[in-house]
Amino acid sequence: MSPAWKNKLFFGDNLDILRNQIDTASVDLIYLDPPFNSQATYNILFAEKSGELSAAQITAFEDTWHWNLEAEKAYREVVTFGSKKVADLVQAFRSFLGTNDLMAYLVMMAPRLIELHRVLKPLGSIFLHCDPTASHYLKLLMDAIFNHKNFCNEIIWHYRKWPTGKFVFQRNHDVILFYSRSESRKRTFHQLYMERAASTLKRFGKSKIISGYDELGKRRPSKTEEEESIGVRQDDVWNIGRVPPIKQLFPTQKPESLLARIIMACSNEGDVVLDPFCGCGTTVVVAERMNRHWIGIDITHLAISLIKHRLTDVFGTELSPYEEFGLPQDYASAEALANLDRYQFEWWALSLVEARPARDKRQGADTGVDGFIYFFDDNSGKAKKVIVQVKSGAVNVSQVRDLKGVLEREKAALGVFLTLREPTGPMRHEAATAGFYEPENFSGQRFPRLQIYTISELLGGQRVQLPAWAPIATFKKASRRRKDPMVQEQQNDINWQAGHLTKE
Repeated sequence: MSPAWKNKLFFGDNLDILRNQIDTASVDLIYLDPPFNSQATYNILFAEKSGELSAAQITAFEDTWHWNLEAEKAYREVVTFGSKKVADLVQAFRSFLGTNDLMAYLVMMAPRLIELHRVLKPLGSIFLHCDPTASHYLKLLMDAIFNHKNFCNEIIWHYRKWPTGKFVFQRNHDVILFYSRSESRKRTFHQLYMERAASTLKRFGKSKIISGYDELGKRRPSKTEEEESIGVRQDDVWNIGRVPPIKQLFPTQKPESLLARIIMACSNEGDVVLDPFCGCGTTVVVAERMNRHWIGIDITHLAISLIKHRLTDVFGTELSPYEEFGLPQDYASAEALANLDRYQFEWWALSLVEARPARDKRQGADTGVDGFIYFFDDNSGKAKKVIVQVKSGAVNVSQVRDLKGVLEREKAALGVFLTLREPTGPMRHEAATAGFYEPENFSGQRFPRLQIYTISELLGGQRVQLPAWAPIATFKKASRRRKDPMVQEQQNDINWQAGHLTKE
């Protein structure tokens, strides 16, 4: 990779980021999987307090769009400023669909797809992962924005899962729309191959079909012989298994082998890959492993925090440098986030101390617990608990007094009070009256039982005082794998093809 380039991870609305921070014709490949009406919410999974995997989830965002003032504004903007084709199409959509959730989704997608068309290089490609209830409408929208002549494939991703539903055939596939930026046959595309049918292999023998070399170890020069030797060209039905639920970081997580196939086919090493709805970060992880540059965007801080942990877990010291955008770096930007969305501020503040959110704050009453940190300080196998509270507004001594009560109720070892505003003297005095926690296995060490930290202090490098044994990981850990241009999950599928890629 070019040493001058730094990968980029953005927190915020992808429309604003695309418009203001991504240059025209600067991206080689785009993959996006915009959420729509899966009758579920997008969740973040966390580690259990014992360190094992957990089904505990916190809602990151609902994936159902609704017709509201924002959707109406987007509709008028597309009609007023979009191309005639796009304007005519979305008006026809509204005439047919009315102002419902599906229409809201389409008008919110339209300006984003227009911006994705702008940032894509002339020889680049885009892969749009579609929900089956919206794929036919999105295909029309893509035709209007990218031109129907640039449609390449409707890829069927086929997989198996437990049977669901009645009176219909089991739905075991997703649709991925593949468009190029222009009609040029010089666009980036590497032909991939798949093995021939079992009957063909039985008739001609596996060595003749798969081997691309003669008995002297020399590559066969004939294109016809080469194609015959390494198999048939990859078709548009991809049989790739889903990520098993026990291994998921997101319930909607896509398999790395799916992204690896897309990235391998339509980009080169050093190219820029963009995912504007990057969720748990599968696209950026695969791009990193395959030596591509990457840009990831997500609108929830929980997702951004998960991606950062996943990149570190997978690559360790081999991780390429990357820049973060949109995350608070000082008091002013932290205050701006708090004023914009207090839930996002809370999740961001919890991430500063490696705390796991206690629950989805949009549901249920406030229990006085915003987050947890778990740690071990003995050999009992039982985790100790730290209660975390986050305050973005005015603070006073009664809040610290209440936290002391929560510590007793929750039987927690420690309490941490995070505040955007500067705490008062009485608050610090009240915290001091909580005394100290003294672990048995750390002779002579003691830790304030109730600790107060300002956001400015945490941004300046201060850390929660805990016994020296490492806290339990907050997020489920991604598997560590060495950095390699070929994804391991792909080996049973297209790994053997890597030496036989030919430019189309």
